[in-house]
Amino acid sequence: MNARQRFTLAMRHQSADRVPLDIGGTSLTGMRPGCQARLRELLGFTGQPAAAWRGIDARLLEWIGSDFRSVGAIVSLPSPHSQALSATARVDCWGIRRDLIGGDWQITRHPLRDATVDDLAAFPGPEPRIDESLLATWERQAKQLRAEGHHVVVGEHPVFGILELGCWMCGYDDFLMRLAADADFVLRFFERVFAIQMAVVEQYYAVLGPHIDLTTSGDDFGGQNGPLISPRMFARFIAPYFTARIARTKQLTAGYFWHHSCGSVVDLLDQIIGCGVDILNPVQTSAAKMAPAHLKADFGGRVLFWGGVDVQRFLPFATPDQVRERVAELARILGRDGGYVMAPAHEMQDDIPPENIVAWIETVRK
Repeated sequence: MNARQRFTLAMRHQSADRVPLDIGGTSLTGMRPGCQARLRELLGFTGQPAAAWRGIDARLLEWIGSDFRSVGAIVSLPSPHSQALSATARVDCWGIRRDLIGGDWQITRHPLRDATVDDLAAFPGPEPRIDESLLATWERQAKQLRAEGHHVVVGEHPVFGILELGCWMCGYDDFLMRLAADADFVLRFFERVFAIQMAVVEQYYAVLGPHIDLTTSGDDFGGQNGPLISPRMFARFIAPYFTARIARTKQLTAGYFWHHSCGSVVDLLDQIIGCGVDILNPVQTSAAKMAPAHLKADFGGRVLFWGGVDVQRFLPFATPDQVRERVAELARILGRDGGYVMAPAHEMQDDIPPENIVAWIETVRK
C-alpha cells in the first residue's frame, strides 16, 4: 500500500496497512537541525546531506518513511514595514519585530499595542500580492510531487490566522482584553486582516489548488488548561471569518483542510469542525481534556486527528520502551478504523533523544 492509498483510507475512516506517518511533512511537524544531527549520528549517516526537503535531510525522510511532502509557505507580502535590522533582528510585513533569542525568533515589539481605532485605520497594512515567480516555483514542485505519486502533497498555508495576528500585533494581554471589552476595535481589525487573507487565498490556491491533497492552516485557539477564548467569543469573532476562508479555499482546491491549534481545544472543537476543518493538528495530549480515548470517542467520526506524539512532556523524557508502548497505544486508540495520522505534536526540538525517534519508527514498522 502506498502513501496516497494509506491516507485516502485514513480520511475515509477505514483501516490501512498501518497508520499514515508524518515527520517532516509539514512546517509544523519537522525536526530542528540539532535533532537531525543527533539522529544522523545514531543511524551512521556520515557527511552533510546531499539533498534536503524543506530543511529536512532527505536521507532521514527516506529512513522514516514519511508519507507526506509539503510545498508553499507563509507569504511575505510587499509592505513598508519589512526590514532586516540586523542579523538577529527583523520586522515582518505586518510591522511585528522579532529578535533571535536562544535560537528562536521571539516577538519583541507589538506595533498596535494600546492602539485606538483611529490608529488602526491609519496603520498601513501589507499589499496582498504574491510574487509570481515564487508561485511558479511552488507550482512546479507540487506538480512534480503529484506526478511522482510517492507522497501525499501538502500545501502549506500562505497566511497567518486572525486571532494570532491580533495577539502578535497588540500583545496577548492587550488583544485578549479587547475581545472582552472593545469589540469595535477587534471587528475592524479582523475585517482588515480577513480582506488580505482572502486576496492571498485567491492567488495562492488558484495556482496550487489543483495539485495538492490537503492544505494546512494555523491559529492557536487553546492554552495548556483550556481555550484562549470562550465558545461564545469564538462564535462571534472567529467562526464567521474562519468559515468563509475555509469555504473559498475548498472551492479552489479539491484537498482537505487541516488546522493547527496548540493547547486544549475540546470546548471549541464542535465549532472548529463546523467551520469546515477536516483534520485537527497537533492533538496536544499533554493539555487539559485532550486524552486520546476521549477525543476519539467524542469526535473520531467527524475529524481526522494528526499528531498526538507529545514533544512537550513525553518524548524528551521517556525511555525507548515507554515510547514503543505509547506509540502502539496511539495507533490502537486514535488509529482505530482509520481517522489518524501519527506525527509529533509540534516540531521536534534538540532535547529529544534520537533513540526515542528510532524506537518510534521501529514500532510503526512492526
